[in-house]
Amino acid sequence: MSADPYFPRNGDPRYHAHRYELALDYRPGPNRLAASARIAAIAGPEPLREFTLDLAAFRIGKVLVDGKAAHYAHRDGKLRVKPAKALAAGAVFTCEVHWSGNPRPVRSPWGGLGFEEIEDGALVASQPIGAPSWFPCNDRPADKAAYQLTVTTATPYTVVTGGRLLSRTTRSSATTWVYEQPAPTASYLVGLAVAPLREFPLTERVPGTVPQIAWVPLALQAAFEHDFGRQPQMMQLFEELFGPYPFGEYTVAVVDEELDVPVEAQGMATFGRNHVDGRRGWERLVAHELAHQWFGNSVTIADWRHIWLNEGLAKYAEWLWSERTGGPTAQHRAADAHRQLRGLPQDLAIGDPGKRHMFDDRVYERGGLTVHALRCAVGDAAFFRLLHGWATAHRHSVVTTDDFAAHVSHYTDRPLRPLLDDWLHARALPDLPEL
Repeated sequence: MSADPYFPRNGDPRYHAHRYELALDYRPGPNRLAASARIAAIAGPEPLREFTLDLAAFRIGKVLVDGKAAHYAHRDGKLRVKPAKALAAGAVFTCEVHWSGNPRPVRSPWGGLGFEEIEDGALVASQPIGAPSWFPCNDRPADKAAYQLTVTTATPYTVVTGGRLLSRTTRSSATTWVYEQPAPTASYLVGLAVAPLREFPLTERVPGTVPQIAWVPLALQAAFEHDFGRQPQMMQLFEELFGPYPFGEYTVAVVDEELDVPVEAQGMATFGRNHVDGRRGWERLVAHELAHQWFGNSVTIADWRHIWLNEGLAKYAEWLWSERTGGPTAQHRAADAHRQLRGLPQDLAIGDPGKRHMFDDRVYERGGLTVHALRCAVGDAAFFRLLHGWATAHRHSVVTTDDFAAHVSHYTDRPLRPLLDDWLHARALPDLPEL
């Protein structure tokens, strides 16, 4: 594997991390973190005399490799580790890191990313390079691993992350929460919210669906119950369209803070209080974040050039939810998006938008239109088989745009490369596709 072309300093392709065990002690008041990580990894095809982890400016206590003290240097967001003895090619090894300090977002072209204090607590919003703001990691989307998170914090606070809650133990004024996420997870998709929240089960009256739990401020529970009340039905529809939900459970956290956009994480999404209006005014975002569990989280892009695969398919899931629930059809939504894009500069190829433009609205809207153009080209029967097959064949794996093009070719005799090239690699906006 090679470095991510948009973020060549992030990650280390010389090894693969396959499990992280993180133990965090977090004090919300002073924003103080004391933590350790045990990372199980596998060396690549060459002997490993040193390797790197991505980690922000914390104080390092110790670093061990296979239980033995290792030499290390920590600067500019990189923890360089030199084992006492070089690791053989293909060797399985463990790295243990102890660190402490005041976590804060890392700087990026989009502002601060990662661990962020909120009005009362903290949350993590790491996409694309914010994970090193709170734990040492091989910060590449293609390096997916299982995670166990043990978080101790003051008892009035709830700890929410993706995965199954194994235990919650209170001793004196502190509570320890232990979560397990066994499915392969990219480091940017490890979510966390620490805030005073109340549990709100979403599926207790909907037997047979994926377990869905929410953690919500008490004052927002009535509005939340209305706004997210159709999420279980949304889950059922997406399982029909995309295949079985790829994780064991789905958790929603709502923090008492205004957020520009919801925060995507694996098995979890975090919304701000501004996304709960009591009128389902933001239901399209509920659909968008849920769809990412298939497109982006289970099926993960190999590097950030392919971000349209995440956002275009999640955008189209919004349109499908609207169409299937009596709202505007996907064709109507596509026409709105096309009209919007016609008024914007035609200077972006979304198949490789460049780091500066990877979160441009045009990637999302034109990505959705690309998916709609495929539907128009192959017809509904083949399209929905194609969509279901993409999410199931590549479950928990890593993909590229070329992989998607190859997948599409199995569902039609028509040569669709020219269509994909027009939508993904040309700058000029193609005509509106019609069903």
